[in-house]
Amino acid sequence: MGRYKIIDQHGLTFLTMTVVDWVDIFIRKSYKDIIIDSLKYCQKEKGLIICAYVIMSSHIHMVVKANDSITLSDILRDFKKYTANTILDMIENGKKESRREWLLHRFAYRVSTAPGNRKYRFWKLDNHPINLFTLPVIAQKVDYIHLNPVKEGWVDAASDYLYSSASNYETGKGILEVTVLDLPLSWKGYSSGT
Repeated sequence: MGRYKIIDQHGLTFLTMTVVDWVDIFIRKSYKDIIIDSLKYCQKEKGLIICAYVIMSSHIHMVVKANDSITLSDILRDFKKYTANTILDMIENGKKESRREWLLHRFAYRVSTAPGNRKYRFWKLDNHPINLFTLPVIAQKVDYIHLNPVKEGWVDAASDYLYSSASNYETGKGILEVTVLDLPLSWKGYSSGT
C-alpha cells in the first residue's frame, strides 16, 4: 500500500500516475490513445472531472476531482486496471511493439515488489495525490502540468502538445474535454524560444 492517500475523495486533487521503473511506454500514440479513451469513459460513466492533464512518456499528471458517489480512489483503481490490462494485451499480442520482450520482462519483474496475484505490474501503486485548496497552488500545478512538454523540448508552446489540456486553456479545444479553471496561468503565450 502506498504512503500517500487521497484525503478528500471529492475534492480537487493533483495526481501523478507513473509506469513502473519510469518505463517510456507513452512514446507510442496507440498507448496514449488508450489513456485518452479511458479518461473519456471515466468522465462520462464515473463522474471524473478533469481540470488539467498531460501524458508524458512514462507518467501522467492531472488535476481532477470526483463528481458523483464514486470516490476518486475507486475511479483511479478502475482506470489503472483497465489501461494496464489493455496496454499489456496490446504489447503481448500486437505486432507493432519492437520492445515486447524487454517491456514484458520489466513488468513481470515488478510483480515481486507489489502485493497481488498477477502476471505483470504496469503502474506504480502510488498516485502521489496532493489535495488542492488555494488558487495560487492550483495555478502552480496547472502551470507545471502544461509546461512539462515544453521543458522536455517536445514543443515550443504548451498548447502545441496534443496530449495535454494546454490547448483547452489556450483555444477552448483539445482532444479531451476538460473543465477549464479561471486561473492566472504563467505559461499562456510562453514558448521556449522567448
